[in-house]
Amino acid sequence: MQTIETDVIVIGAGPAGLCLARALDGSGLRVTVLEREDEAALRTPKFDGREIALTQRSVRLLRDLGIWPKLPPDECHPLCEARVFDTDVHTPLQVGGGDEPLGWLVPNHAIRAAAFEATMGSRDVELHAGVRVAAVEADAELARVRLDDGRVFVARLVVAADGRFSETRRSLGIATRMHDFGRAMLVCRVTHEYPHEDTAWEWFDRGQTLARLPLGRATPTGHRSSVVLTLPAAQMRIVRAMDDAAFAEDIARRFHGRLGAVTNPGERHVYPLVGAWATRFAGTRVALLGDAAVGMHPVTAHGFNLGLLGVERLAGELRGAAADGADPGDPMRLARYSRGHQRATAPLHLATRGVVALFTDDRAPVRALRAGVLRASAAFPPFRRLLAKFLADRPNASGLGKHGITAANAAPEQGDGRRWSADRW
Repeated sequence: MQTIETDVIVIGAGPAGLCLARALDGSGLRVTVLEREDEAALRTPKFDGREIALTQRSVRLLRDLGIWPKLPPDECHPLCEARVFDTDVHTPLQVGGGDEPLGWLVPNHAIRAAAFEATMGSRDVELHAGVRVAAVEADAELARVRLDDGRVFVARLVVAADGRFSETRRSLGIATRMHDFGRAMLVCRVTHEYPHEDTAWEWFDRGQTLARLPLGRATPTGHRSSVVLTLPAAQMRIVRAMDDAAFAEDIARRFHGRLGAVTNPGERHVYPLVGAWATRFAGTRVALLGDAAVGMHPVTAHGFNLGLLGVERLAGELRGAAADGADPGDPMRLARYSRGHQRATAPLHLATRGVVALFTDDRAPVRALRAGVLRASAAFPPFRRLLAKFLADRPNASGLGKHGITAANAAPEQGDGRRWSADRW
């Protein structure tokens, strides 16, 4: 049996796991990443339909890590304004529309590819791809990860970054509150008649939830978007079985003609909607990261942003330990990470549950309540400005602090430097 010693083992080479490995480069810690997918799939991941809404803070962190410059420029789409609709409310809630985008929409597969490229250039990171974890054990002295090929990796810390259904989390006995929303989400890129003008929509309709995420700059390619449709699973099966022409017509109808004619639908991807919240984000020589810690409903589009927030916090603790010559699995540091990340993510996690419960309940009294909430919010400019600031998450301080890379002061380039426009219905 071969035993391999390292300092930190990251299980899962998704965006969160790779970003953490990259953030630890140069810290003096040896980082080993274990991933079930083979290296070819990590290097060139397949398009999975998901568009990630990155906040200003997240973009700055990705810049610090050297990941943002590796993203294809034509895959980074500015999100300048967001609008929230309800079928029972004539005027939508409008957020943003100022000089600076709320954030940027980037395909998930592009982030994964850029994170992989940046991380594989890190001198202290070693990747073992195409491997399967058979067992994970941890005690006060060390953590051990055994692969199904018999190799054993020994480290002072294991980071579970293997998704909201994390097998690592389960094997270490960390309880998780799972919430099945009872619906499925379909994502698909389409071409539409009316330009999107860099504006995202979230539409709470009776029996369904719709979203439109703008792709490409408003001029001249602002007629391509990713549409997101949320339905009960039985209804989703019918939509998924439609041919392209019928699907395009169905999407145009569901948006009540506000997209105009819909054509050229791309591949459809369907995902179950399941939320996850670990009861603790760290334990004996283990830390949870990304969806393994908190898996969000996509309605707020903040899932990966919370993952990057965890990367920032955990990397700060680990780099601090390395700088002090301390144990990266020190229980006090892990407890501080767990408490801090739970405090940072709990409000949005609970608020998201509340929003989903309120805006997907079609009973008449609840519809009246949410209509009143939207009208009041739309009529109160200070609330809209506060919401825009929250969605953009513009940091006032540097990214990883004294133990990390200093965040850039400049915002992401806006191409021609113009003021981003937004449509006015």
